[in-house]
Amino acid sequence: MTPIFRRLKRSGFNLRFTYHADAILLQDFSVAVGELDQIVGANKIPVAEIVGGGGGEALGTQRLRRALHAEGWRKGIFRVEKKINDRTTFAQSHEIDHVKEFEAGTIALEIEWNNKDPFFDRDLENFGRLHADGAISVGVIVTRGDTLQAGIEERIRAFALHEGIASFENLERFGVVPTSRQRRGVSRLMQGGKRSFPDAWAACFVRDKFGTATTHWTKLESRLDRGVGSPCPVVAVGIPLTCITD
Repeated sequence: MTPIFRRLKRSGFNLRFTYHADAILLQDFSVAVGELDQIVGANKIPVAEIVGGGGGEALGTQRLRRALHAEGWRKGIFRVEKKINDRTTFAQSHEIDHVKEFEAGTIALEIEWNNKDPFFDRDLENFGRLHADGAISVGVIVTRGDTLQAGIEERIRAFALHEGIASFENLERFGVVPTSRQRRGVSRLMQGGKRSFPDAWAACFVRDKFGTATTHWTKLESRLDRGVGSPCPVVAVGIPLTCITD
């Protein structure tokens, strides 16, 4: 099969396809493949934005959303009704962040940068229902990849060392005001000289903002393994650590 998403593959993105989504894209949605390869592959998130934004959604993900919107991937609301004669017996709406229609059909896309992981269930179940109703051909989910999840703490720590962050007061210039709970967490890790401030703060920051119960590649794969959203063809995309810039 002809390779797709060449840029994403070269850049180390996680990619997974269910129910022959790759074959469907190659056959019927080559324009969509090119757009997503370019837009998602070009997105970069400076580590300072992650620190200052409390997780990165405010700026990094918004840039990605704007780039998608500029190419016609816009918010879509699907209303599904079942009627018997003139009486509505069932009605339901599904809101998708990014939807684009092509000649061969419609593709729906959701970005889950840093939500609670049950949002994956919502997205995949929406995809499954919309596909069963003939509203979409393929669903796409973009989330944090495995290398990003594994390496973000070290990247935050390196940032703290480079910027000379040695106290809570040093964080103020990045717009970071830790809560009392976060301060206690850092202090506990530093007790007895076990860890330096940059080490302790990076560990607490990542645990708080990018914990295992948030949306990332492993959590998405576990849903796909269980067949959540079936039989909708799904493209899962994991953003790698290389997209986090200094």
